Amino acid sequence: MTLNFDHPLRPQFHFTPAANWLNDPNGMVYYDGEYHLFYQHHPDSAVWGPMHWGHAVSKDLVHWEHLPIALYPDHNGTIFSGSAVVDWNDTSGFFEGKAGLVAIYTQTEMIPDSDLSIQRQSIAYSKDNGRTWIPFAGNPVLADERFPDFRDPKVFWHEETKRWIMVLAARDRLLLYYSADLKAWTFASEFGALDGSHDGVWECPDLFELPVDGGDGALKWVMIVSIGDDPACPEGSRTQYFIGEFDGLAFTNDNPKETVLWLDYGRDNYAGVTWSDAPDMESGRLFIGWMNNWKYANLIPTDGWRGAMTLTRKLKLRQGPEGVRLVQEAVESLRQLRLPGSEWQDERIGPDCSLLGGHQGGLLELEAEFELDTASEFGFKVKAGGKETVIGYDAASGELFIDRSDSGIMDFHAEFGCRHTAPLPAKDGRIKLQLWLDRSSVEVFADDGGVVMTDQLFPLETADGIELYAAGGEVLLRSLRLYPLRSIHALTAAEAAIK
Repeated sequence: MTLNFDHPLRPQFHFTPAANWLNDPNGMVYYDGEYHLFYQHHPDSAVWGPMHWGHAVSKDLVHWEHLPIALYPDHNGTIFSGSAVVDWNDTSGFFEGKAGLVAIYTQTEMIPDSDLSIQRQSIAYSKDNGRTWIPFAGNPVLADERFPDFRDPKVFWHEETKRWIMVLAARDRLLLYYSADLKAWTFASEFGALDGSHDGVWECPDLFELPVDGGDGALKWVMIVSIGDDPACPEGSRTQYFIGEFDGLAFTNDNPKETVLWLDYGRDNYAGVTWSDAPDMESGRLFIGWMNNWKYANLIPTDGWRGAMTLTRKLKLRQGPEGVRLVQEAVESLRQLRLPGSEWQDERIGPDCSLLGGHQGGLLELEAEFELDTASEFGFKVKAGGKETVIGYDAASGELFIDRSDSGIMDFHAEFGCRHTAPLPAKDGRIKLQLWLDRSSVEVFADDGGVVMTDQLFPLETADGIELYAAGGEVLLRSLRLYPLRSIHALTAAEAAIK
């Protein structure tokens, strides 16, 4: 089968499956020079179905090599989300005293004569750098029939207690366990029954420690939790996080229980978790999310594939006026995709601005800094041409927004076309934005990564313009750098010659 990576809506610098369905990223682990990305995959359809683990590897988190399916359904059920670790000291006994990879994942099996399922945790191991996997003969290794939703184990080695920790989603809370060998698990504690947002089932947790920038060397633990779609919530599925302490048994939330911290204010960043065993984890954690939303995930207007990942991001902690918060930045290796760019400084932008006339809004990276003046609203119109998506700033409310209510193809779901916002107070009267624009998505990083919005867009083929705009007055554009980007699917000159 010839793979069509050049479909008008196929992302060109985001990971997508070679074909058919993709959802949650799974089992991300770094080992022997490779970043492994597994993912929820239905190989026989472009809609959700019996789950497998798809598999790809990368040297740079930008270019990906598609590999054969890693985990298939078996007698214990289909393969839901989970994690993978390097068992450096062979605590599992699978590797004859050497190191190897162990995957920990949920298996789901239907209960006979019912529409209910049972979810249990299983493990598999690989002795050949993740190319083949051997399910453990003693699977499942953890079950609890009290919870119909009992899934998505994230496992890590806790150096202080010299044992493995698992954080697991169970309905609307998290359960923590510990193990010496990845096989036998002991319950440690519960978190979250009264904390944060409960606008849907909790899924895909993560737990890790980071230093706080500006915090005098302080360390804090970060708990990430995704929240499934609830018909009563227009946002659909999204991801929250908590800041606190972890003592090897229990996580304690630093903030009041009612505090909700959103990882992303857009509509399309879900189920994201971080890489295990990646280089330099002490300074930041590498993160990737599923760039979709359960409200319309099965309906988006793609052809031959469905689902994409966000850009890989580095997560850090920053001390601010409201406390410790996550900040995100796109990984530095993405800069290798830059083509020769353009730059402007100290331009006044008014209602009749034509500064970007002649530029196309294809694959782009934009970095802009604005100084507020008389304009009530300003920003960018992308994928413009009859239809458009607006990434703007409302000066009166102090909010960043994405408006995709007239963005192109929207008829697949009534709630796709919408305008949504994120709080973004100006600092010293200025706003900084970075945009990553692909064929069918935009990722916006504001306040040096303190506020992030990720949205899918499905523009008309004729809509490829980009505009700067200001309404109600003028804004001063202090600086703008625009870089066209090459596709990760583009052949190098050497590769083209071989073809």
